[in-house]
Amino acid sequence: MTLSLTISTPMAVLVDGAEVQSVRAEDLSGSFGILPGHTDLLTVLPASVVRWRLADGAMRYCAIRGAVFAVSHGREVAVACREGVLGDDLERLEATVHAEREQEADVDRRARVEQMRLHAQAVRQLMRFLRPQGPSAMARQVQPEDAP
Repeated sequence: MTLSLTISTPMAVLVDGAEVQSVRAEDLSGSFGILPGHTDLLTVLPASVVRWRLADGAMRYCAIRGAVFAVSHGREVAVACREGVLGDDLERLEATVHAEREQEADVDRRARVEQMRLHAQAVRQLMRFLRPQGPSAMARQVQPEDAP
């Protein structure tokens, strides 16, 4: 007896009904394993790695960024994640995920710098429009025209 594994993101199906011997995952309570005949289960997975063993004994991995993990009918395992990266070597998968996270952090840094630049430019523009046009303009604004 085998399990049918499906892993999907909002944009793609990463694993579509693969026949596997077992699945390992980790939720906030710790690591757990799923074998054929497991009772129904629904849990939330944090950013982690889902592992599974194929019928030939080979291990496969998927690094996920948060997911909902469900077991139904003792044979169907579904993982719905925000983002996932597949791999067949855990060390290479770790390096790939690390490189992707570094690239995302760099993009975020550049976006923050651009946002700060635009904000500063907007403040300078506002100050230019709000600045009085010299001391006489300021005096006209402060003193009422009806003053004796």
